[in-house]
Order: sequence, then structure tokens, then C-alpha cells
Amino acid sequence: MKSFISKSANETLLFATEYAKTLKGGDVVLLGGDMGAGKTVFAKGVAKGLGIEEEVLSPTYAYMNDYSGKLYHYDCYRLSCGEQAEALGLCDYFYGNGVCLIEWSKNIASVLPANCKTVNIIKKGEDIREIIYD
Repeated sequence: MKSFISKSANETLLFATEYAKTLKGGDVVLLGGDMGAGKTVFAKGVAKGLGIEEEVLSPTYAYMNDYSGKLYHYDCYRLSCGEQAEALGLCDYFYGNGVCLIEWSKNIASVLPANCKTVNIIKKGEDIREIIYD
């Protein structure tokens, strides 16, 4: 695991933009962190790094937002098990050509593919975040 200390939301965004360049279609990234840690900021950076220009919003009520087939941004907070994700068709995207970025992945752990990448954002202060990633 590697670690990066971000001192602002903008640094998190820039780091995620660069991190996105290490990703390829079919990668599944489990994005962890408490509420307010900066997961959506990170997702915006990943989208930017993948060349997506549309605004990235948290998919809390939609479960998953599709950004031109390049990025699938999940929020599994309201799911209680992997079977719910399967029933909603969310698992189908794990094996496609886009990058899957999954928040609250522990709620669907039973259906996640092997070899997922992980990014955890830990709030260390008002604007300081530690980003632990592989």
C-alpha cells in the first residue's frame, strides 16, 4: 500500500486525476472513507483523469451513475447485501470496459470481483487527508 497526504480538496482532486491514469477498463476500485472524507472529490478527479467532462455527482439515490461508459460511480450505502446489487444489475458493469469506482463496497462484498484495487481516504484534519491506495 502507498500513502499520499493531501492538504486541500484541490490536492485530492489533482492526486485522483493522476491516479486515474494508472487505471484501465475493467478495473474495480473500492473507495473507502467516512462521510465527508472526500470520496466525491476523489471521484471527480478520477473522472477528469479519464477525460470525462460532465459534472460528477454523488450517486446516493441512483446507486450508480454512468459517465459515458468510461466510469461507473457507485454508492452502495443503501444496499444491505450483494444480492440486492445483483438484482439491480449493478454487478454487470464489473466486467465491462469502464472503470468501476465503488463507495460503501463492504455492503456488497459478497459479489465483488477478485483483484479489486482499494483507495481509502482518512480525514486527518479540517483540510488534511491521508489517501492510502494500491
